[in-house]
Amino acid sequence: LSLLNTGQQLIIATGLVAMLWRATQGVVDGRMTLGDLVMVNAFMIQLYIPLGFLGVLYREIKQSLTDLSKMFNLMEREREIADQPGAPALSLQASPEVRFENVSFAYEPSRPILHNISFVIPPGKTVAVVGSSGAGKSTLARLLFRFYDVGIPGSPSVAGGRITIAGQDIRKVTQSSLRQAIGIVPQDTVLFNDTVEYNIAYGKPGASRAEVEEAARAARIHDFISSTPAGYGTMVGERGLKLSGGEKQRVAIARTLLKNPPIMIFDEATSALDSANERAIQAELRSIAENKTTLVVAHRLSTVVDAHEILVMEAGQIIERGTHAALLGQGGRYASMWALQQSSE
Repeated sequence: LSLLNTGQQLIIATGLVAMLWRATQGVVDGRMTLGDLVMVNAFMIQLYIPLGFLGVLYREIKQSLTDLSKMFNLMEREREIADQPGAPALSLQASPEVRFENVSFAYEPSRPILHNISFVIPPGKTVAVVGSSGAGKSTLARLLFRFYDVGIPGSPSVAGGRITIAGQDIRKVTQSSLRQAIGIVPQDTVLFNDTVEYNIAYGKPGASRAEVEEAARAARIHDFISSTPAGYGTMVGERGLKLSGGEKQRVAIARTLLKNPPIMIFDEATSALDSANERAIQAELRSIAENKTTLVVAHRLSTVVDAHEILVMEAGQIIERGTHAALLGQGGRYASMWALQQSSE
C-alpha cells in the first residue's frame, strides 16, 4: 500500500512538473500565450484527479478480494457439531429433567477429561459440581450446551454415553432450540463494545427498557448504572474493559435473568464479587433458580451449601455425592476442602 501510494504520487508529481515546465517555456519563447498555460494546467488537474481516484479504487478492490478470500475459506470449513438431517426442536415443559448417562469425553484422544460420569438434575432442582481445577467441571457445561459432542475422538470403541433433557438426547435436536432453553452466567463474561443496555438486552433480543431495568435491579447493578452520566447508554468498551470484574459479572447475571430460561448454568457466577454483593446476589440467584433446573459449577463451597445434591469431581470422575451435611459427615474429600476454605476465611 505504501509502495502504491509513493509510486502513484511520484508519477503524478513528475508529470505535472514536466508539463508545466514545458508550457512555461512555451510562454517564455512566445509560442504559447498565458491563456494556453492556464488551459494546460486545467487539463492536468482534470487528468490527475481521476488517476488518483483509480489508485483508491485499486486499493479497495485488493482489500475486497482479500476479505472475500477469508470469507470463502471460513465458509469452506466443516462445522465440528452439525444438526442431524430433519432434527426436531427441543420440546420442554416448565422445569425439565437433565440427565448425564455414562458420559465420557476428551478434547484430544490422548487426554481423556471425563470418565463415565452419571448424574441427574431433577426438575426444578439444583445440582452443584465442585472440585479442583482441571477436574472437568466446566466441561460438563460445554457438553450440555453442545459445543462438543460426548465421546473420545479417534476411539470408536468408547460409546461416550449421552446427555438428555426431558428424555430427549441433545444430539438429536436442533442446537438453536437447545441453546435457547439454557442460560449461563460464565466465569469469563463476554461483553460487546456497546452500551450497557445493549449488553443486557442481548440475552433477550427485542426486550423493552423496563424489562432490562428489572433484570439489572435483580442483578444489583441498576444503582451503579443510574449513577453514571450516560446511564444505560454508557459504553462498556472492548470486552467490557471500562467495567470492573464484578460489574461485568453482574451484567452477565442480568443478561441471563432477562432471558429467563428453564435450565440455568452458573459457572463460577460470583467469583469476581465482594462478599457483601456475593451474599446479596446468591440470595437472588437462589430465588430465581427455585423452580428451574440448575447446574452450579463452583470453587467456593460456601456458595453451594443449599444445593439439593453436590458432586465432588476429581480427575474427571465423581468421587463423592450427597448434600452438604451428608458430605461433611463422610469426612472425605469434600469435608477436607470445606475445612481448608473455612480456615482460610
